[in-house]
Amino acid sequence: MQLTPLHIQGGRELGGEIAIQHSKNAALPIIVASLLSSEPVTLHGIPRLSDVYTILEIVHHIGARHTWTGPNSLTLHTPEILNTETPYALVSKMRASFIVLGAVLGRAKEATVSMPGGCAWGPRPVDQHVKAFRALGAEVSEENGNFAAQRSGSLSGKFIFELLTVGGTHNAILASVLGDSVVTLENASIDTDVVDLIEFLNSLGAKIEGAGTNTLTITGVSALHGGEYTVIPDRIEAATFMILAAATRSRFKLTNVRTDHLTAVTAKLQEMGVDILEDGSSMIVDARNREMKPVNVTTQSYPGFPTDVQPQMSALLATVTGTSVVQDPVYPDRLTHVAELHRMGANITVSGYTQVIQGAPLHSAPVKAADLRAGAALFIAGLTTEGETVIDGVQYLNRGYERLSERLRGLGATAFQPEPALAAAMD
Repeated sequence: MQLTPLHIQGGRELGGEIAIQHSKNAALPIIVASLLSSEPVTLHGIPRLSDVYTILEIVHHIGARHTWTGPNSLTLHTPEILNTETPYALVSKMRASFIVLGAVLGRAKEATVSMPGGCAWGPRPVDQHVKAFRALGAEVSEENGNFAAQRSGSLSGKFIFELLTVGGTHNAILASVLGDSVVTLENASIDTDVVDLIEFLNSLGAKIEGAGTNTLTITGVSALHGGEYTVIPDRIEAATFMILAAATRSRFKLTNVRTDHLTAVTAKLQEMGVDILEDGSSMIVDARNREMKPVNVTTQSYPGFPTDVQPQMSALLATVTGTSVVQDPVYPDRLTHVAELHRMGANITVSGYTQVIQGAPLHSAPVKAADLRAGAALFIAGLTTEGETVIDGVQYLNRGYERLSERLRGLGATAFQPEPALAAAMD
């Protein structure tokens, strides 16, 4: 589907209130996890995003049926697994879809999934997924970028992840929930999305201990029942709008937030001089009439500063007088926003995964998003400048921000783009 670019008229103070959507990155593995139950599961707080429609297409192929029962409520039912093989044509759209391997292996005892991206496996992040499966008793083979996994009995034993991996932790959990043995995962991710997955599975009758710690103990159960669950708020979207308030020197109220999930971003903005007032599930971000200070930022796994917020923070710092240094060792190649910010007058020098940013006012320009968070950086930058900024590559923004132009207008921005008719196309 060809989408019209996003047109932004910037250079004005914004304000008002915005309700943060529920977490896309938590919703995706929870939707996949619904495959482990043969009973209906109702999920609330599912954002209507292109990534969500992609994962629904994948689980539909496997055997799930879904019905939207409200604007952001979804009922899924997988009475049986119809296909244990998920082809490249489906998983190529989204790298996170690799976790269907663990869910289908857990439910059907065998699964085949193509590697997203289509290239043969090598020293890639999925090596931790595969090592975990093998260490816990599954047989895994790979041929031409297709991974086939089988288990003759319950997965059991211990696996120590060699590095923190959210997706690898998801996959190992999903493969281990059903059975009659005990699995221990060490150096597991403590990311909020992992914790939400565990809480969802436990609500269906799983026995997983250690959520929020680096040691998870999974005692297998014979079956999961149905249930109802609400996904956590999206900390990445919340951070994006916190940064937008700072970049436009504005004051916003954000509702539906988990302030405890945002401590690293909050601390860095406060270091810059932004006022942040937390009140339960809401916060006020006030950057009006502030002379902000440059800062240095290094991304880390949760609870550190998120790599998914690095491009947005770089766009903010490009407007702050002085020298800032941004390092992203978590995702060293996350730099597609830099060339586009250069088109808007940003002074950013890159060496490896390090950006040295000399802040100065930006100007409007036609730009193109090459990925989701780069797109966020560009709409933030565009809203700081006089004149019109036209952002192409809107399909990436639609992966992570629901009804973006409408919600920006709710803050007083001039932002226009025909909203994607995803719901009509996919329901």
